[in-house]
Amino acid sequence: MLSHHLPPMLPLLLFIAHVIATATAEPPLRPGYYSESCPQAESTVRKVIKQAMIREPRSGASVMRLQFHDCFVNGCDGSLLLDDTPDMLGEKLSLSNINSLRSYEVVDEVKEALESVCPGVVSCADIIIMASRDAVALSGGPNWEVKLGRLDSLTASQEDADNIMPSPRANSSYLIDLFSKYNLSVKDLVALSGSHSIGKGRCFSIVFRLYNQSGSGRPDPTIEPKFRKKLDKLCPLGGDGNVTGDLDATPQVFDNQYFKDLVNGRGFLNSDQTLFTFEQTRGYVKQFSADQEEFFKAFVDGMVRMGDLQSGRPGEIRKNCRVANSRQPELMSDAWRKRKYM
Repeated sequence: MLSHHLPPMLPLLLFIAHVIATATAEPPLRPGYYSESCPQAESTVRKVIKQAMIREPRSGASVMRLQFHDCFVNGCDGSLLLDDTPDMLGEKLSLSNINSLRSYEVVDEVKEALESVCPGVVSCADIIIMASRDAVALSGGPNWEVKLGRLDSLTASQEDADNIMPSPRANSSYLIDLFSKYNLSVKDLVALSGSHSIGKGRCFSIVFRLYNQSGSGRPDPTIEPKFRKKLDKLCPLGGDGNVTGDLDATPQVFDNQYFKDLVNGRGFLNSDQTLFTFEQTRGYVKQFSADQEEFFKAFVDGMVRMGDLQSGRPGEIRKNCRVANSRQPELMSDAWRKRKYM
């Protein structure tokens, strides 16, 4: 036997290493993943998301966007949720996230509720996927079956988030190239941009459109004149960049109004309106503006494909979504107990 030629402890060590590797290997994603290990998982998530949206209607859009910002950076692994540590800069303070993402505390509430019914079973990465779906459905949008079984990352990278996530100034050509790197089509890009059917954007993200588009010293000529006057009033030059405006005319209802607004030159962000001005994407904008059911179908397809993105790296089921399990003892300090994150 091979083990006769190995040091006495080596076969045991190899077995332990195999078990660890198997336990941390990326599992296949599938619907109903928690049907036996935590049957209440999906209903618990939806209940907490519904309560959060009643308390703060804007939280629905905020929770939904977590999936985009998590999955595009090294796959859907919950890395977005990790707080900074002395030896790691996480993704929350990246340029694309620091002023645009909110509602991390809602994920905390979901995790706490799940830990009370089935501790150590449901990953934070899966919570993001379920919560995003529920935020859309509870806002009047489509409901769909999500594939689950993700592991949580052991680390995060602010640098990766800075290098990957697009800015509100991005044009359609850049976005098409970005999405293609993830095997997401032009149709996926346009449909998933429809996530802006709900929520708000900051004046900081559009002042260049209003006063210095492409360094011209003039406003974006594609903005419909009456809408531009409205935006000028909301976001005056030199005003408060943190003031928010609606991303479409029905900001609390997930529908196809977003695409109707783009056709009429009333897109809030440059990255929104460019979908209509750019030839490769214009056809899908027109299609979705005329057919809400087709938009819903394409949006679901895109969300599922985006949710399939995985890093292939080792992972775990975090006890606390903000901290890797290896750092859990730090939570016992007074500093951690008093810390608040919004």
